[in-house]
Amino acid sequence: MDGYRTIRYELAGGVATLTINRPDRFNGMTTRMLRETHHALTGAAADPAVKVLVMTGAGKAFCPGADLRAATSTDEPPDNVATDLAAFHVPVLLHDMPALTIAAVNGACAGAGMGWACGADIRVAARSAMFNTAFLNVAVAGDMGLPWSLPRLVGAAKARELSFFTEKFTADEAARIGLVARVWDDAVFSDEVAAMVARFAGASPVALRTLKAHYVAAERMDFGTYVDLESERHQYIVASEDTREAFRAFMEKRPPVFKRVS
Repeated sequence: MDGYRTIRYELAGGVATLTINRPDRFNGMTTRMLRETHHALTGAAADPAVKVLVMTGAGKAFCPGADLRAATSTDEPPDNVATDLAAFHVPVLLHDMPALTIAAVNGACAGAGMGWACGADIRVAARSAMFNTAFLNVAVAGDMGLPWSLPRLVGAAKARELSFFTEKFTADEAARIGLVARVWDDAVFSDEVAAMVARFAGASPVALRTLKAHYVAAERMDFGTYVDLESERHQYIVASEDTREAFRAFMEKRPPVFKRVS
């Protein structure tokens, strides 16, 4: 794919940052954005250097869903009105990729944008952020996996309530119902996200990826089969140099120094 025009993708110190980058349209989603995001996340999923991936928005919004002006404009090129089905797997990539994924919701998060956020492992929000499932308001049944992911985050009844009533709700309400893990004031949001991400990026690469893989696997297995898998992996991990280093560091009251995954 040519250079990205609707997103930015950066990798430094094991942390990949995908910034939704159409601030002039409050990061409204277009087909090009969908394709570019899918392309970037596919690369991140295959890159062992990525320990943590953060998705956020440029400007004042995270992603309010589809850019309806672009979708209904007769001036839009065909690239913006049709796409292949694979690109709709953005939330699946966020959910399944080996790296820990974080949606840093810095503003409006609705519709397809909320579907993306719900695909991530962890969601955090700026206090001014607003959420809305929104789909029924524009006569669509939804996309980006929200009926799959949202009930797993807030429960089946609450997910249906949010989907059918389509009422906006605040970041504090999102935290109350368990949709987001942390809410920080706007003035410190970026710094708090950076501190949180640095903490995760400093964890053992093997343990971090395996813990993520455990949660993905557990959703698809019965309890006994999962425990068998977990036990097998546990024996491998506790014999690793990372775990030995973590034990030594704990006893010596110092930060551990883990081997970097290349």
